[in-house]
Order: sequence, then C-alpha cells, then structure tokens
Amino acid sequence: MTTVEPIRNINDIRRVEKILADKSKRNLLFFTIGTNCGLRISDILGLDVKDVKGKSHIQIIEKKTRKFKKFPINSKLKPMIDEYTKERHLYEPLFITIFGNRLERTAAYYIIKDACKKAGLEEKVGTHTLRKTFGYHYYKKFKDVAMLQKIFNHSNPSTTLRYIGIEQDRIDESYRNFIL
Repeated sequence: MTTVEPIRNINDIRRVEKILADKSKRNLLFFTIGTNCGLRISDILGLDVKDVKGKSHIQIIEKKTRKFKKFPINSKLKPMIDEYTKERHLYEPLFITIFGNRLERTAAYYIIKDACKKAGLEEKVGTHTLRKTFGYHYYKKFKDVAMLQKIFNHSNPSTTLRYIGIEQDRIDESYRNFIL
C-alpha cells in the first residue's frame, strides 16, 4: 500500500477545488468536507442528507473506530451543504452516482486523483489525502498537536506528526540546512 501525502500548498487546494467545481457540486463538496473536517473517506461517503441538512454540527459514529464524533459545520461548508441539499430527501445518501447509488470509495479515489493530476500536483494522492490535508493545515495554523491527536484519535503525538507529513518536512528541512 502506498502512503499518500497531504496537499501542502493552499493554492494547490484552490486549483483542485476549481477543477472539481467545474465538474460537479458533489465532487467539490466531498473534497471540501474532507479537507475541512478531517473525516475518513468511509465516513464522508457514509453521510446521508439528514446528517447535514439544516444542521450546525455533524455527528457520526466513525466506521473504523466505532467512536462518536461531533464537530461544527464551518462557514465555508454551510452554504455549500445548504445549496447541495435543498432539493434532496433526508433519507438518501449525501453523495450519489448518476444511477442513484451511494458513491463508492473507488470512484472517490479516481475523482481526487484526476483533479489533482489536472491541477499539476506531484504528490502521491488518494482518498486519505483529504484527511491528511486537514491535519497538515490544522497543525500549521494552530501548532496544537495534542488537539489534532484527539481529533484523529491517535495514541501519541509522534503518530500524528508522522501521519500528516510534518515529521518528513522536518527531516527534509534538516537535510537542506546541513551542508559540510
């Protein structure tokens, strides 16, 4: 299994968002939920309309950990969700295919990979890139590894830093600054 990386540059994120927006509101929304909430793709794709429509918070039981998670819907996501769900029924999957089926992980992977390629990104990307991107930028903004560790349900801070690519960034920087 290949380890994927976060999207480290905000301008790269904006380019991917533009590409996704030009293709479909659905694709943009699942990408934006991933980069703004840090959910695993299985939890994003498991959302139903009732989980987000008219809500101030998203509340789920994580599929992997079986732990309860609750977090507010931020000001970027709120209008996107309102627009996307306004004509939708509460008890249908939030992300559906043209055939009316729940969007699957493999399709999400190709959507992300294609958009990142079109945006010119060279990072190894996949569905987990969304979660790692959230973590990377959360850490860069707040420098609060303890809170991020709690958000991700990691057992220790070093796991969190390695997971979001900060550990590798530090190693790379130390090599760049070490010249004999």
